[in-house]
Amino acid sequence: MGLERTVPRKTRLGLVSGGLGAYWPQFPGLLETLQQSARYVTERFEKQDCVVVDAGFVSDATESAAAAEKLRVADCDLVVVFLTTYLTSSMVLPIAQRVDAPVLLIDLQPTEAMDHATTGTGEWLAYCGQCPLPEVANVFRRSGIDFRSVSGYLHDENAWSRIEAWVGAASARAGLRHSRLGLMGHLYPGMLDISTDMTLLSSQFGAHVEVLEFDDLRVRVQSVTDAQVDERLELARSVFHLDGSVVNDDFAWGARVSVGLDALVDDFGLDAMAYYHRGLDGELHERLGAGMILGASLLTARGIPLAGEYDIRTAVAMLIADRLGAGGSFTELQALNFRDGIVEMGHDGPAHLQVSAGEPLLRGLGVYHGKRGYGVSVEFDVQPGPVTTFAIGQNRDGSFTFITSEGTVVPGPLLQIGNTTSRVDFGRDPGEWTDEWSATGTGHHWALCVGHRAKDIKAAAQLLGISYISV
Repeated sequence: MGLERTVPRKTRLGLVSGGLGAYWPQFPGLLETLQQSARYVTERFEKQDCVVVDAGFVSDATESAAAAEKLRVADCDLVVVFLTTYLTSSMVLPIAQRVDAPVLLIDLQPTEAMDHATTGTGEWLAYCGQCPLPEVANVFRRSGIDFRSVSGYLHDENAWSRIEAWVGAASARAGLRHSRLGLMGHLYPGMLDISTDMTLLSSQFGAHVEVLEFDDLRVRVQSVTDAQVDERLELARSVFHLDGSVVNDDFAWGARVSVGLDALVDDFGLDAMAYYHRGLDGELHERLGAGMILGASLLTARGIPLAGEYDIRTAVAMLIADRLGAGGSFTELQALNFRDGIVEMGHDGPAHLQVSAGEPLLRGLGVYHGKRGYGVSVEFDVQPGPVTTFAIGQNRDGSFTFITSEGTVVPGPLLQIGNTTSRVDFGRDPGEWTDEWSATGTGHHWALCVGHRAKDIKAAAQLLGISYISV
């Protein structure tokens, strides 16, 4: 067993192309030209990491209704309607009404611009896919249907970049709709910002929440063999640099818990999890909670994020970030450096190893600050370059909100206390940034993502019907 990533359910992309059938007998060759464009669009989508359900080319409302039924049955995560030329809104409305998926309208004309000297009516009609866009948008608005659109030309990489952002957002939405989230243990006492109504996770995100006991982990850890422990120790040595402070017994215990944690995740089919258990006087449950960091970090690196301190909202943010290819490491504020103009942030506990700037370190700790237990913890710096902080806040009415801020990880001195730490430059006074960030309603944890991902996270929020705040 290595750090091979889990293979999540592939995003299902529905596609239908269309134009007004009244044109075909009037302008020979027009339909063939538009169908050729539709084939290019299909091939372009098929190159992405998703399943494409192509409902074909429609020319009237009857054909649209048949395409809508095909897409409805396919349980698509995003439906793309390619407006190849003018068509009536009655051809598009049934598709949006009958499929339970967000709709993206695209109009991609053949080239950057027409050659007016050689363009007749038939040739021009291949360029007017944008013509029905306001009509369709008007009808969608009047019908209470959310939509988004991308206008461009077939080989317009800017347009395809925007289209791919919506496909990525659909992947994040699908990852939540089909996810199983684990909650194991109990809330860290007094952390009122972390408390989350699990029913809202299902009602707003579509996720299933599995309530787990630490005993569910205990019985699996007790069944781990010494051979499995040795194998996990070997894996850990290949992934981490072991600091001299690591105590062999603590290391072996972390490996044993890691194997049991894998079994727990597999048995319950979990896609993400949050956990915490306080424990007392070194009893077994306390030792289980203290031994989670190694296994939680290995799982997070495989695409199954785990968040400490029972913070399920941050686990969800980490899951979305991971599905967007942005990593997503458990993070909070650590200190402000006004001399260098940076915000220092990080956390002890589980971390996303794929975003580490170098070989991650395992450090032995005599005490977990603020928590019971002791053992090994993960230490590294996030890759230098652009990053995005991504939090999921909760409003007074219970609704969730996605919150982002883009900055840059810059080199410099870091804490060496078994935490994942980063120096983030947001291009402004760190105190002012901290005040504005805190005023958004974020909890005190969030996911630190690699790359500037605000537009992708904003798109995911729109597909989920979640409000969005940018700092």
